[in-house]
Amino acid sequence: MRPAQAKKNGARVSRGARHTSRQAARTEVTRRKLLAAAKHIFAKDGFEAARLEDISAGAGYTRGAFYANFKSKEDIFFALLEEWVRERIDSVTAALSQHPGAHEKLAALRKHYAEVARDRRLVLISLEFKLFALRHPESHARLQNRHRRIRASFAELLSEFLRPLKQTLPIGKSAAAACLGNVAEGLLLEHLVDPKTLSNGDVRHVLGLFFDSIFHVHAA
Repeated sequence: MRPAQAKKNGARVSRGARHTSRQAARTEVTRRKLLAAAKHIFAKDGFEAARLEDISAGAGYTRGAFYANFKSKEDIFFALLEEWVRERIDSVTAALSQHPGAHEKLAALRKHYAEVARDRRLVLISLEFKLFALRHPESHARLQNRHRRIRASFAELLSEFLRPLKQTLPIGKSAAAACLGNVAEGLLLEHLVDPKTLSNGDVRHVLGLFFDSIFHVHAA
């Protein structure tokens, strides 16, 4: 190949790469806007009543843009769920990384867990989707599989955390991860129903006690 032709081909490849990069960036922006709109619409209208037109319009797009990124309402719900799980794992990892000793990490994890039940919208969306999934076998199976993957991720995190403590749990690590999450969600739901009976402080206190019962410890 002549040098001039090789240079021309190289420039063409470079332009193509820049175009692909810009397209990927635009796609990611569209996806982020759709996820934010879906979280808002699901919390406002409920999962089953939410319409794809409203999610798309809330993000500033058409249904075509929605289907270019997600297959269905279920698909975008699972994307929201996985985003939340990534954020939760990153938050826990960051909190633990600030403490060198195993027992200090345990105290930090307890504090983090007691403060974790705050995302009102996600709890409501998750609860409604669970009820929806119980009535729809295909959705139920998909939710089970996704939850098992999520709990396996948290179980792996717990294994790394517990190893230097040489400590075992009274139940399996996946079951512990499920219980820790669901107790937090249940208490937050009750707080939302009747905050005068179950205050934020009550929720944090009970979550701390439950954490202690799982890990056989008490915070200093």
